[in-house]
Amino acid sequence: MKRNLNDLLYFVTVAREGSFTRAAAHLGVTQPALSQAISALENRLKIRLLTRTTRSVSPTAAGERLLHSIGNRIDEIEAELDMLTELRDKPAGTVRITCGPNVLRTTLLPKLTPLLREYPDIHIEFDANHGFRDIVADRFDAGVRLGDTIDKDMIAIPIGPELRMAAAASPDYFSRYPIPQTPHELTQHCCINQRMVRSGGLYVWDFDQDGGDLNVRVNGQVTFNTSEHIVYAALEGMGIAFLPEEEFGEHIEKGRLIRVLEPWCKPFPGYYLYYPSRKQVSPAFSLVIDALRVNRKRPSVEKKK
Repeated sequence: MKRNLNDLLYFVTVAREGSFTRAAAHLGVTQPALSQAISALENRLKIRLLTRTTRSVSPTAAGERLLHSIGNRIDEIEAELDMLTELRDKPAGTVRITCGPNVLRTTLLPKLTPLLREYPDIHIEFDANHGFRDIVADRFDAGVRLGDTIDKDMIAIPIGPELRMAAAASPDYFSRYPIPQTPHELTQHCCINQRMVRSGGLYVWDFDQDGGDLNVRVNGQVTFNTSEHIVYAALEGMGIAFLPEEEFGEHIEKGRLIRVLEPWCKPFPGYYLYYPSRKQVSPAFSLVIDALRVNRKRPSVEKKK
């Protein structure tokens, strides 16, 4: 029986993505062509590999067996092909990174833009979202998170300074309500809540006090799951917001927002780039790591003999 390795790659991608639409976008092919290739593979094997519904796609028992047997091998082949770029005059390849929108804007793009200009054959795909993606299951090369939220089996590299939380509201808000002097007084204020994407619960505001942490559950009229909308609501006078200080940009410095409770906000570990400890690091990914690393020393890339 003639084997088409592209069909196997297509099957693995659809099974992992759980969607023909997402798989087609990832592979750079049309959805009809992808569906036709999977149907052809099933016809050749004379067994159904995927269960299709109007809302989702999932592997059958046979599909699960095939996915487990060849999925890692395809990953190994792709990793080895990436490593072959060491033999090129300049590194090449695609690096996929998942991160939050704010750190993408303030840290990753400024640091990586010079790298991309110097190495035109390196491509970076950013997945900007407010949730925590499984970088192994979703096949990302790396993710960016705050240092105290990264699993211990990951390699973590600092890419920015320590951060501090900030509580802030507009001058208009504080013209109507007194400025809180302690975190306990926040329960008497209108606060802007944040719905956590991963847990689904409301974020509990965490302050520092002598001897430990002080957690405050706040109330307010509006709740968001995105930091940029929390900042906008604060600027509109809808209440007190609580975010990492960098999320407020220049609004505090320019007086558009007034910061309060600063003594209760101590520094904590900032953003880290993280990736699996068993991952083979390609030349392109190695350059990305070096460009993002704090206090980095940039190595020269020599042509391989």
